[in-house]
Amino acid sequence: MLSIIIPTFNEEKYLPGLLKSLQEQTFKDYEIIVADNNSTDATRTIALIAGARVVGGGRPAHGRNLGAEAAKGEWLLFLDADVILPSDFLEKAMVELLEKGFFVASCLIDPLSDRKIDRVLHDAVNLSFRATRKIYPHAPGFCIFIRRWCHELVGGFNEKLMLAEDCDYVLQASKLCRFGLLKSVRIMVSVRRLDRDGRFNVSMKYLASDAHRIFLGPIESNIFNYQYGYDQEKQPSKTMSV
Repeated sequence: MLSIIIPTFNEEKYLPGLLKSLQEQTFKDYEIIVADNNSTDATRTIALIAGARVVGGGRPAHGRNLGAEAAKGEWLLFLDADVILPSDFLEKAMVELLEKGFFVASCLIDPLSDRKIDRVLHDAVNLSFRATRKIYPHAPGFCIFIRRWCHELVGGFNEKLMLAEDCDYVLQASKLCRFGLLKSVRIMVSVRRLDRDGRFNVSMKYLASDAHRIFLGPIESNIFNYQYGYDQEKQPSKTMSV
């Protein structure tokens, strides 16, 4: 079984799209676990109606770890609530994972946008994924496959980190387990953060965070003023709820 883990906070607008794309998958041997950080909207109801299990959440790292603890599958897949999967995504990904012997993996991305600038930006991200996959692999939390034993070996996501805990997780896992960048699939990702914060600002923030991680180490303070969640008036609680 594949356990799909989705951390959420007030995702009633985007979660239905992801859940619909999961229901349409040609691969069916999976469970869905939504790790919710006390949403005040209909997120939990939407998840339950779709047949997902709902567990407690918190900041993204904490939510992912709680979801993994509740998971039954030998494989874990961490997704963000605002991504969309093509109908054959899981089937092709699982085949490639097994054929190539990867124990942790991610994939390239396509923007959920028709804007040329978004295509250019996402192509640049894909280029960086390809260029660093062997020497400094990293992957955002919107798509991370990992074997359960590898997740346990690495100790889960580092909940002390304030930014790029997902990239740190993949880097640490790649030191212990074989990492791969899947070629058979791409995932469609939201551009809502780009729309909200500006494309230049987001690009510079991620470049700066990568530089910090390479030269100064993991980011344990909120020096980049990174906002979790997307509703400015309803930010996720800093207290990790269980």
